[in-house]
Amino acid sequence: MKARVHVMLKDGVLDPQGEAVRHALGTLGFSGVEVVRQGKVIELDLAAKDRASAEAEVKAMCEKLLANTVIEKYTVEIA
Repeated sequence: MKARVHVMLKDGVLDPQGEAVRHALGTLGFSGVEVVRQGKVIELDLAAKDRASAEAEVKAMCEKLLANTVIEKYTVEIA
């Protein structure tokens, strides 16, 4: 089973990498970009056989390691 985790900074948390990308895009002539938020995608291959246990396991991974839940939010997709 495959899982994909999307991790992004929570709204209101300063995103210096996103701001650097926004600035660079403006420098390259893409002046219509007002806000950029940068995150990460983590793909996992799991041994779990059912969707519910896979999702529970990945959420536990996020809470313990993959996301800093103080400043980041995450979503999990199971395929």
